[in-house]
Amino acid sequence: MKDSVYKSYDELPLFLNAKTVAKVLGVSLSSGYELMHQQDFPTLKIGNRIVVPKERFVQWVERNTSGGDDDGSLEI
Repeated sequence: MKDSVYKSYDELPLFLNAKTVAKVLGVSLSSGYELMHQQDFPTLKIGNRIVVPKERFVQWVERNTSGGDDDGSLEI
């Protein structure tokens, strides 16, 4: 697994692209693209570009994470 370059949700940009999603989750770019094409993943399509609103991404992570605490750190 790749290490995330982000240490808190506050460091994330307002909208995340597939590359950023992959970096945050510590997965490959192709896994980031796959995730963004899943029906339950919160994407926003702007023309040909697909992005993920930061707040919706954080909510998705919280919904799909079991256990842990809610201190805003990214320990994924």
